[in-house]
Amino acid sequence: MRSRAPASCANLLRFTAMYACHECEQVINQASEVCPYCGADLTAPIGGAAAAPAKKPKLVKIVFLWGVVLASLWAIAWFALPWRMAGSKPGAELRARDALASIQQELAAYQSSEGGYPASLEPLGDRARQAAQSAQSARYTLQYTAGNPGASGHIGSYVLVARAGNFGYLNFYVDQTGVMRATSEDRPATAQDPPLKPTP
Repeated sequence: MRSRAPASCANLLRFTAMYACHECEQVINQASEVCPYCGADLTAPIGGAAAAPAKKPKLVKIVFLWGVVLASLWAIAWFALPWRMAGSKPGAELRARDALASIQQELAAYQSSEGGYPASLEPLGDRARQAAQSAQSARYTLQYTAGNPGASGHIGSYVLVARAGNFGYLNFYVDQTGVMRATSEDRPATAQDPPLKPTP
């Protein structure tokens, strides 16, 4: 009786097949109904309807990767190509300078008739509005800041800034002195920047 037990155990081990789990690919006993490593149900059929859900993660990954690629291309186009939509760099800068010159003329006319500058650009009318829209079409943002009123209640100073929306374009500054200044640095121009040479 004692000599038969090891033989039966050997026969049992010999006929017990080992195979890989279809989920985690760990080698397990074929008689197992649940994988001891990942807990997968080994009684469910591998092919057919059960194989279809396994493809979903791959599809999600592909869609996600394509989304990342398209987003990257869009970001590159957004930062690298706006000058093509707004015109050339010299053309956009010239349009911003012309807009500032037009608004300067309107401010000078307003000061002559009213004895001071307006608190905003609204009282200047359509010409100043069109100049601001022209600068905006060249990806420039205009900002008008009126000075504090004097003892008479009139505003005697102002600052008008044109900030470029494209990196590397000139930023402009002008005030009541009429001197236009510019900088190519990525910041608003100030009164400390050098005067801009007149256009030929």
